[in-house]
Amino acid sequence: MVFVAFETSSEWCSVALFSDGDIAALETRAGQRHSELALPMMDQLLGERRLKPRDLDAVAFGAGPGAFTGLRIACGLAQGLAVARGLPVLGISSLEAIAEESGGTRVVACIDARMREVYYAALEFQDGRWREVVAAQCVAPQAFELPPGEGWIGCGSGLAVYGSLGLKRVLPEVHPTAIAVARLAAPRLQAGEGVDAAQATPVYVRDKVAYTKQELESR
Repeated sequence: MVFVAFETSSEWCSVALFSDGDIAALETRAGQRHSELALPMMDQLLGERRLKPRDLDAVAFGAGPGAFTGLRIACGLAQGLAVARGLPVLGISSLEAIAEESGGTRVVACIDARMREVYYAALEFQDGRWREVVAAQCVAPQAFELPPGEGWIGCGSGLAVYGSLGLKRVLPEVHPTAIAVARLAAPRLQAGEGVDAAQATPVYVRDKVAYTKQELESR
């Protein structure tokens, strides 16, 4: 199987190429340049392996939550590649990608959601896959609740902005990557979990993109 994975939900732009079990990737801090960087990065990865877009069997992308524009870019790129070739598409949770990137087995993935909120989920690695102990949600930092049990590692940009949130060990620099998306997507695509491009959608968790001044002051 050969597929490409995009992750543009944060300030990082990363692209990975999965080719028969091997994963190669490129990543850079993109600012607002994700849309202009992602496809050339994909072309470079394909070219290094003497492959063409026509050789792809599927496309995966970081589905969110995260920056709304970044999520739409990754989903749009995946859909564009897939529609032209009739390929299956698979969205992977950005929070799960953080957990996969962390190296831990009990991870609280926490992303700065702006507007004085965080996206977070508690995930535990069991039986070969990540399972939600606390489902993905968007809350004000003061409403954050620690998951039950011990040994949780906090990872993600939300902890860089709002501190440890009561967690004993935090790795705020850990972010979702295309390598993590590819690792998570590979067994699912091989199991036939990909969908038609038209069914691929970002996972925003929070639909509202701005609060009024009064709403912010109340948070």
